[in-house]
Amino acid sequence: MAPLPSKLAYVPFVSVENMMRLVHHIGIEKVLTDLADQIEADFRRWPLFDKTPRVASHSDVGVIELMPTSDGETYGFKYVNGHPKNMAEGLQTVTAFGLLADVNSGYPKLLSEMTLLTALRTAATSAMAARHLAPKGARTMAMIGNGAQSEFQCLAFKAVCGIDSVRLYDIDPAATERCARNLAGSGLTVVKCRSSQEAIEGAQIITTCTADKQYATILTDNMVGSGVHINAIGGDCPGKTELHRDILLRSRIFVEYPPQTRIEGEIQQLDPDHAVTELWQVIAGDVAGRADDRQITLFDSVGFAIEDFSALRYVAQAIAGTPFFTRLDMIADPDDPRDLFGMFQRAADGVAAYGNPLR
Repeated sequence: MAPLPSKLAYVPFVSVENMMRLVHHIGIEKVLTDLADQIEADFRRWPLFDKTPRVASHSDVGVIELMPTSDGETYGFKYVNGHPKNMAEGLQTVTAFGLLADVNSGYPKLLSEMTLLTALRTAATSAMAARHLAPKGARTMAMIGNGAQSEFQCLAFKAVCGIDSVRLYDIDPAATERCARNLAGSGLTVVKCRSSQEAIEGAQIITTCTADKQYATILTDNMVGSGVHINAIGGDCPGKTELHRDILLRSRIFVEYPPQTRIEGEIQQLDPDHAVTELWQVIAGDVAGRADDRQITLFDSVGFAIEDFSALRYVAQAIAGTPFFTRLDMIADPDDPRDLFGMFQRAADGVAAYGNPLR
């Protein structure tokens, strides 16, 4: 009889179904708050991590990326794509999955869907940054771009920053209607707007999240007054921006990892040596955040691997003792590590016992 797989052969796997069940079990606002705290804790130890810009494979229709990092004990990576044309085809613009592994052995410790988890961690990161950069007492956010990320952003800013009103705008009115419908009952006051200009009226925080893979000007310079915080999350690859260059020149800019953001973020429009502040330095207390009430702060966020690492670590902790995962027989782990073929050969006994369905 073929031997059973060893305990190390099994890897916890969180499917889309189980991720949804887990988030509903905990509560989405609690998850967003917990994720913001987990990401912030890892930003505080930023220097410990291996850091590299994501490895990107671009095509005419989108991009496929790998995002790796390690804190010396645990390794993590995310596979993610970005295909704006997918929306018109009834497909997700972004899909993803991720993995954690033990650095000491190299054995995987978690495999998880990350399409939903990326939406949650992106929103949590935005709100975490705003907790340090936005004007004190901010209560209203403009949400420009009402795609798949928009509801998560709104709920994260409510849970983490205390926002109680959101002003929605999208070039597709149906997207705004859907977002408003999904936020009904959330406790947020939702205002549907007919233009970006209308959306930012009275907003202390402005979030831009659009999908077109091109240089764009979602906000022009004359639209942005003093004392606001801009959360620019739509730009995430070369040639894709959302803000007029003059807005950047008037703002104090905060980024995740400059070598990546200078290629993919809003600051790709600026000189390569234009001054930016790394967000981790603010969180660690090494550098001040917002200087005064009239300053424009800009979080030029493109998403970085450490945020995904934080999210995966949170999930690994959250599923412990729950039924919200399955175990995959994923790693060949023979009793004698030199006898991989012997393990394979002994499996023939099991095939013989049940017959060969291929014959």
